[in-house]
Amino acid sequence: QVQLVESGGGLVQPGGSLRLSCAASGFTFSSYSMSWYRQVPGKERELVARITSTSGRTNYADSVKGRFTISRDNAKNTVYLQMNSLKPEDTAVYYCKAVGLDWGQGTQVTVSS
Repeated sequence: QVQLVESGGGLVQPGGSLRLSCAASGFTFSSYSMSWYRQVPGKERELVARITSTSGRTNYADSVKGRFTISRDNAKNTVYLQMNSLKPEDTAVYYCKAVGLDWGQGTQVTVSS
């Protein structure tokens, strides 16, 4: 069955970096655009970044442009989110997503001193 397993979250100080990974299985990963979303309690899930399936074109939320980079390795069925210059407002549960497929369990990112 479809599985998306996010990892790499944790506690980091403001200005620090984290690299999130999302390992995918159960579908043809290379055929799907992949996205990272984030959610804080009481708010809707927010699209952070997206990468297309073939051309690898990317787009980002304005709040993370210039700080976050999404990438993918189709040989490893994995999508990444490199997060630099982290801010307290980046604190959230981060999820990866393929259109029309189930959500993963998410990984918590906490930015705090």
